[in-house]
Amino acid sequence: MTTVRENLKVTPKYREISHLLRRAGFGATPGEMDRYIEMDYSEVVDELLNAPGTSTMPDDVIFRMFPEYHASLGVDACANWAYRMVSTDSPLEEKITLFWHGIFATGNDKLNNPLVLLNQIDTFRRNGMGRFDDILLDLSRDPAMLIWLDNQTNHKDSINENYGREILELFSMGVGNYTEDDIKECARAFTGWSVKNAEYMALMGQKDSIWPYSRISWHYEYRQNDHDDTEKTFLGEKGKFDGEDIIEIICRQESTARFISRHLYNFFVEDEVQVPSWQDVPPKNPKAIGILTDAYFEHGHDLKKVLKVLFESDFFKESEYKKVKGPAEMVINVLRLSGGFEEPTLSMIQAVEEAGYMGQLLFYPPSVEGWHTGQEWITSGSVLDRVNFSSARLTDLSSPGIRDILNRIGNRCGTNAKPEYVIQNFLELMGIIEISDATFDLLMEVCDAKDSTVDTTAVSFDVTASNILRVIGASKEFHLV
Repeated sequence: MTTVRENLKVTPKYREISHLLRRAGFGATPGEMDRYIEMDYSEVVDELLNAPGTSTMPDDVIFRMFPEYHASLGVDACANWAYRMVSTDSPLEEKITLFWHGIFATGNDKLNNPLVLLNQIDTFRRNGMGRFDDILLDLSRDPAMLIWLDNQTNHKDSINENYGREILELFSMGVGNYTEDDIKECARAFTGWSVKNAEYMALMGQKDSIWPYSRISWHYEYRQNDHDDTEKTFLGEKGKFDGEDIIEIICRQESTARFISRHLYNFFVEDEVQVPSWQDVPPKNPKAIGILTDAYFEHGHDLKKVLKVLFESDFFKESEYKKVKGPAEMVINVLRLSGGFEEPTLSMIQAVEEAGYMGQLLFYPPSVEGWHTGQEWITSGSVLDRVNFSSARLTDLSSPGIRDILNRIGNRCGTNAKPEYVIQNFLELMGIIEISDATFDLLMEVCDAKDSTVDTTAVSFDVTASNILRVIGASKEFHLV
């Protein structure tokens, strides 16, 4: 591999922090790297984990730009979230929200109520790095999830096993770690966990008349007279369990700790096989899963502390470019590099649609299983969409973020720079540390240094810069993280 370290002498700290910000966020802009590089790696980790969680724009202003967030298709609601990902000062908060949206996949195609999904996203944003027990409890009281998995039809005299099954299979323990009887007992424990006025509001949604009901949204309601309070046997324990008891038992299980640890590894470290295969295919790095599992128990199921262990581990630091960027991650990364989003704009709607063309339309997972990730993001159609989107955005030299990159190139490289040095500076400023020899050779070709040097301050350099940015955006390396 050809690396920027050859010419730029990128320090190990720079490399590690750049890698961290790609994984724990959506990549760093050059301005952000200026600040982070003055900090120790552990200080950057702590800042990401403990960011204040404040939006750069008040909620009511964002809602003003996307007023149709109540509309049945939910495009404005998705744009609301996309803007928060682009503009956030707390990138890990948004990244962990995207993580949970993929695991606790909930779809608006059934709900027909995007505001209730925005509320769910906000719950992940607030509590997504808390104790796993609390995350599962929030999820089990979340109206979007309750409707999505039909728990409002789970009655003590007629149970519906949907939520009881999925909380065990997909949300906590994984296949093979419970029995069919455990599913039934789990479902019984969650009887009475329902949604207020669900039938009426669903009817309004079907009539496309949900306004103003979507502004009110759905609310969790516990119906004691519909709860089965008899004795249950669950995972070998007996008692008059309710949903809270079930969650407490689930979160004590070794299988739960390993399942969540593998999800964290898959999302933040290295692409694994798809989740349905986990029962049969061992983890790529069993030692890493063991470290995370131990941290889960050592820190009382506190995922923020588990993430700290993960980000400071050698297995994380050594995992560069072992993941394919997901479509939403790809789009947000490009938009953050191009800049110009100090205020919400309607272009966020297009951004959401672009991620959908690439295979990940937020709020519309293909099933309760969520999206298949890793290499399955890459198809002949999605590659074309990825390249077209990145090329269009990155070669818009009028955008403030790209203009900043060009100004930095001019200041660094000047009027008589070797082309390889120019290329390496572009790569560094865009957060790419390694490229293949083939990509490097192609970039040298488009650099077009007739006299063996490049004047990066000349007006004519814009054409060369545009070609360099186009090739970088189309390169394999740009689509890895």
